[in-house]
Amino acid sequence: MIGLIGKKIGMTQVFDDIGRLIPVTVVQIVPNVVVGKKTADVDGYDAVVLGAFDKKKTRVTKPYGGQFAEGITPTRILREMKGFEKEVNVGDKLDASILDGVRYVDVTATSKGKGFQGVQKRWGFGGGRNTHGSKFHREPGSTGQCTWPHKSFKNIKLPGRMGREQVTVQNLKVVRVDAAKSVVLVRGALPGPRNCDVLVRKAIKKS
Repeated sequence: MIGLIGKKIGMTQVFDDIGRLIPVTVVQIVPNVVVGKKTADVDGYDAVVLGAFDKKKTRVTKPYGGQFAEGITPTRILREMKGFEKEVNVGDKLDASILDGVRYVDVTATSKGKGFQGVQKRWGFGGGRNTHGSKFHREPGSTGQCTWPHKSFKNIKLPGRMGREQVTVQNLKVVRVDAAKSVVLVRGALPGPRNCDVLVRKAIKKS
């Protein structure tokens, strides 16, 4: 599987060969360093460990820094890519040209945090009437039982923290790969705010 770590820049629009407007998200592929390699003999599976975004020396602990070979600057993000389709060595730097020829990708990022929300926004509840005299507007309503057991069961949809979760959007079409600018244009929207870290991988379900 081919994959790279990047940064979401924002959205724009491009035109195809026949003049159709296509909304795209711009992903800047930062330099990805091959930090290590996992082998089936030692680790039980084959994988490539990629790192991105250099970490401050004052923030690097000895156990964390011990993962990096001599001459490789510790990075803030580490990701394992199982079954990497390209032949690489520890210390190699990968760019957007790795994604040349890839038509569809899966993108993983952390979604926007929306704070503490009620049931209507968090779960899409319909709510009650807004007319005068109604005593049920945006409340979740009863969650317990009127007979034994007198309790609320687990996994009841209630108000709570919304967003800031790992989200993967699959089968997004790659509109353009600009290796010179190290940029990938992906059709549609991606999870997360601007300048967030994203993982762009070759689509599993679509080729």
